[in-house]
Amino acid sequence: MTWTTDNQKALMLFSGRAHPELAEAVADELGIKVTPQTARDFANGETFVRYEESVRGSDAFVLQSCPFPLNQWVMEALIMIDALKRGSAKRISVILPFYPYARQDKKHRGREPISARLIADLLQTAGADRIITVDLHTDQIQGFFDGPVDHMHALGQLSDYVRQSYGTDNIAIVSPDSGRVRVAEKWADALDGAPVAFIHKTRDPMVANQVVAHRVVGEVEGRTCVLIDDMIDTGGTIAGAVSKLKDAGAGDVVIATTHAVFSDPATERLANCGAKEVIATDTLPIPPEKRFDNLTVLSIAPLLAQTIREVFENGSVTSLFDGIA
Repeated sequence: MTWTTDNQKALMLFSGRAHPELAEAVADELGIKVTPQTARDFANGETFVRYEESVRGSDAFVLQSCPFPLNQWVMEALIMIDALKRGSAKRISVILPFYPYARQDKKHRGREPISARLIADLLQTAGADRIITVDLHTDQIQGFFDGPVDHMHALGQLSDYVRQSYGTDNIAIVSPDSGRVRVAEKWADALDGAPVAFIHKTRDPMVANQVVAHRVVGEVEGRTCVLIDDMIDTGGTIAGAVSKLKDAGAGDVVIATTHAVFSDPATERLANCGAKEVIATDTLPIPPEKRFDNLTVLSIAPLLAQTIREVFENGSVTSLFDGIA
């Protein structure tokens, strides 16, 4: 008597409840369906998840975005991973388009946590084998997870949109602070060597966390300035940078960001800061009440779908960035 088995992997995509529209868009790009599940909250706030199909032996991809209330969605992701591990999934890849707690990546003073590392530990303990994320706040977060981390970049989608909408002849790439100049240089390379500038902040050493002066370092006069950042939370820093660029004689100012956190009062600030356009991706859901007339939202689903396909087929994720990643 002989036994034959079908050992081909099965790709299964699972979606948390934070951003189901993105999961559906990724599924459409892949030509598959999001795996059905039951997910609900008990009266005391506990989360329950059960998958409606067998996950045994699957190559499972869990997509969970983390908007407000962030902690609820982090916990839901951990529970989803645990359910897959106990359901005998072969490999569990967690897609976090916006990595939670990324700004807490180091200690600034004593008795502070490194919460970004804690998130990585929680994911690994729950059963995650791999993390896929987009535009981490700092690159070193990749080292917090003891396993493969695919750090994807939205620069391609954002810079292509800027090129098509504004050209490259008279633009400048502007970092809102000196810490993101290296990212600005990558933008410049993608846009035919555009000049780079940044906003220099001078602080009063006697007053904690208070900026007392700004000045623009770099040539921006008469140019269309592309002001870049990985995320916009309340919008105060970016709105202030737009004002300083205008004072320095810049022409139009275009804001480009990957993660539209848009905590209040970001929408009001961005709509009234004087920027010609705000470009963001949909790594986080942007509900109607947070949208405004000059906001453009680009889909990150094609990039995530391509990444899933390369991981599933044991291909090269780096190839998605022409070898630069």
